[in-house]
Amino acid sequence: MPDRPETWALLLAWLEHHHPLIYAAILSGMLAAARFIYSGGSLRRAIGEGFICGLITLAISNGLTLFGIPAEYAPFFGGVVGLLGADFIRDRLKRVAIRKADQL
Repeated sequence: MPDRPETWALLLAWLEHHHPLIYAAILSGMLAAARFIYSGGSLRRAIGEGFICGLITLAISNGLTLFGIPAEYAPFFGGVVGLLGADFIRDRLKRVAIRKADQL
């Protein structure tokens, strides 16, 4: 790859275009892991929680434009997901899904 500068240019262009989403996922993962370790969890579980929160943040961040929210707000949502945690997000989404299913 060092002998192909166009590859580096493409990579940097992609990173420049997607940096809010990447920053949001990393922020979410690190916040979740730090919160988990601070509450007495193991390092292994903290890494898993951070990874899951990062993936949830990527999913949410990619859908922000559907609701008219600019992608620059993705780090805010990443911070919220990281602080709340994957279990909290999953429980809330289950409640919403059950409520919607009951309305049908």
